[in-house]
Amino acid sequence: MKKRRIKDNELRKYKINECLLKRPIGEHRLAVRIIPKLLGISLNTFHNYRNILLNDSQDIPHEIVVMLEQLFGLEYGDLLNKQIRMRPLNELLKLELYDRKINKPRKEDSIKTDEETKEI
Repeated sequence: MKKRRIKDNELRKYKINECLLKRPIGEHRLAVRIIPKLLGISLNTFHNYRNILLNDSQDIPHEIVVMLEQLFGLEYGDLLNKQIRMRPLNELLKLELYDRKINKPRKEDSIKTDEETKEI
């Protein structure tokens, strides 16, 4: 597999680097060494997580994202660099039921006469 070069200005999916860069250089270096141990992952995996680009299909397991948010003192969902908007399920179900009522076939439409069902 060919290694891809990632530019520093490319938008990452997660704000891991931003959180690390807020710290003094000594703390930053120490954090890069201890965070993978705390999460139970390798240093290489941690670096891969830091470099996931916004549109990549690669992702970090949810449990690790939650642990990273807690380590960096972030609110739930703040580690992600893009907002995900979704309507609540109740609202979607109501819309679906409403659509079904409107588009419901009438009984008159579903009953065919003998002449309509004859083949020509």
